[in-house]
Amino acid sequence: MSGSDDDSTGELLTELAGKLDYATYLRLEQLLSAQRPLASPPHHDELLFIVQHQTSELWFKLVLHELRGAIEALQRMDARSCCKILARVSHIQSQLMNQWSVLATLTPSEYVQFRHVLGPASGIQSYQNRMIEFVLGNKDPRMLAVFQHDPPVLAQVKATYEAPTLYDEYLRFLARSGMTIPREVLERDVTKPHRSHPDIVAALKKVYAEPVIYWNAYEMAEKLVDIDEAYALWRHRHVKVVSRVIGHKRGTGGTAGVAYLEKIVGNVFFPELWDVRTQLEEVRP
Repeated sequence: MSGSDDDSTGELLTELAGKLDYATYLRLEQLLSAQRPLASPPHHDELLFIVQHQTSELWFKLVLHELRGAIEALQRMDARSCCKILARVSHIQSQLMNQWSVLATLTPSEYVQFRHVLGPASGIQSYQNRMIEFVLGNKDPRMLAVFQHDPPVLAQVKATYEAPTLYDEYLRFLARSGMTIPREVLERDVTKPHRSHPDIVAALKKVYAEPVIYWNAYEMAEKLVDIDEAYALWRHRHVKVVSRVIGHKRGTGGTAGVAYLEKIVGNVFFPELWDVRTQLEEVRP
């Protein structure tokens, strides 16, 4: 069949003047004009560096949106919606993980030619990523100071810091479901990191021992572990890429660079969900 006979486009809309089109809906003019390399003379790879971090921030925005939705679902005891949302977060984390392989193509020789234009700008100043960490439970008050120069942003970050975490809401969900969760945990100071509690491990042991009975709690627990594990793997990939590109130089934001990243790789958000695995007993026929 010749190209002139191909009618696969059907009734292709071409009269779009004054109508909502793809570029307008997505605000592509603003989006695609937001990449403004600073190196002089221009360096080919600075655009890669900017796009890598801007796309990460877009994914971070979606992660925050989804985590807030998961918290709302827990509050209204909607386990099914919460599980679906948490599964979506895991898929977003996969996208964020895969992005590191693109940045890893930036060699040390290339990066040193434009790294100076960053000045003190650093990924540690990503307020969205910090808010994700706070929602997931890594409450570190020292990080609030990073945003004190920008009061509106500081207000957002501080509000997230002072709010209950996703795990707090999961434990409250368990309590409302009839499981025994200690009062001191349910009424804890949510600005502090959550510490593993033996009574919660015991409650989760019941969930994992009888998943059919406690299916909602069990399924959500596994979804939370997926997120916790993926975040650890993302951090590890971050360490390796930074090490590959800058070695052991200090970070532009003042951290120790690779040494700082290595220190936080082993952090976990939901400690009892890991501790319970040691407590489960073998089932013999």
